[in-house]
Amino acid sequence: MSQSVSRALHLLVQLGNGPANLDQLAESTGVHKTTVLRLLRTLSDERFTFRDNSNQYHLGSRIFELAAQATDQREVRRIASPHLVAFNREYGRTTHLAAMEGGDVVYIDKLESHDQIRMYSRIGLRANLNSTAVAKVILADLPDSELRTVVDSMDFSSRTANTITTPERYLDEIRVVREQGWAHDQEENEPSVNCIGVPIRGASGRVVAAVSVSVPDVVLSYERVLDLLEPLQAVGARISRDCGYRAQP
Repeated sequence: MSQSVSRALHLLVQLGNGPANLDQLAESTGVHKTTVLRLLRTLSDERFTFRDNSNQYHLGSRIFELAAQATDQREVRRIASPHLVAFNREYGRTTHLAAMEGGDVVYIDKLESHDQIRMYSRIGLRANLNSTAVAKVILADLPDSELRTVVDSMDFSSRTANTITTPERYLDEIRVVREQGWAHDQEENEPSVNCIGVPIRGASGRVVAAVSVSVPDVVLSYERVLDLLEPLQAVGARISRDCGYRAQP
């Protein structure tokens, strides 16, 4: 398996230098054409490569999508930082920034609350897909076919009594997130901790990250956390604007 992955990556690197036919790719890889063809079929199925009418292979659209996402992720933390600092300074609550990395949603920034209560989350930690507001916001932007693939492989382990533990209920939740434009985690990921999250969009209009605020219910009830939704949405809108997003009139 690792050898196949290595060969597939070598093919992508070669195609990064320009289009090539099967013979050229087989020669550069040093393996039989049937093996190269099998790898290319898999890469093409996932849109990493494509073959034109003259039997030349090219890098596919998926490569450029991933490159754009990587650029967005590097930039969004820098762009979001002053907005998150201002929000955290005004409201004093734990504030997260998360983005998609491969099949995971990862916290890429975190500002601690002004009280002495600390959350389990940390920068670099993966957010649980079935129980965090940031993951729901990010996954809600995926096309249905991609979302279904993610959900089919999702870990639906229960973390609290409120955790969503079935694909059907999760998809229902995603439909709600799409309709209202934000997500919540009502004691689903950590006991007694409530969270709301909103999307950050890039120039393409796609969600490139999510920002959330999390508060233990000993500090604020869920209903009072919802009072932070409007200012959080304003922060998300400002970051999205600075990321190049322009809402359609």
